[in-house]
Amino acid sequence: MPKFVAIGYGTREDYDRTAAAVRDAAHAHDATLRKDGVLMGIAGAPVQVRNPDAVRVETKNEPFMRSPLPVAGFSVIEAADLAEAIDMVSRTPCAVAHGVVEVWPLEQP
Repeated sequence: MPKFVAIGYGTREDYDRTAAAVRDAAHAHDATLRKDGVLMGIAGAPVQVRNPDAVRVETKNEPFMRSPLPVAGFSVIEAADLAEAIDMVSRTPCAVAHGVVEVWPLEQP
């Protein structure tokens, strides 16, 4: 079955302005997704890693990608197709609390 990486973005302020019942339903949906095998987690502090010409590992404690909203979390989901993956993430906290969720097909060679 195809896999997808979902990246949730959102602010605490937008989360807090969302009705509690909507947030609770979104968290219950996340719990169901996790029970069904979705790997899901809250974003920690990122580290950039480079190794120019494979001779010197360089790290930098900050994100490489920039976004107007902070990254809130990640998940790896299995779905029949992109439409099903979109449906799965459309009821998660970031999607319903004025944030956004990106869905990236995880292509495996």
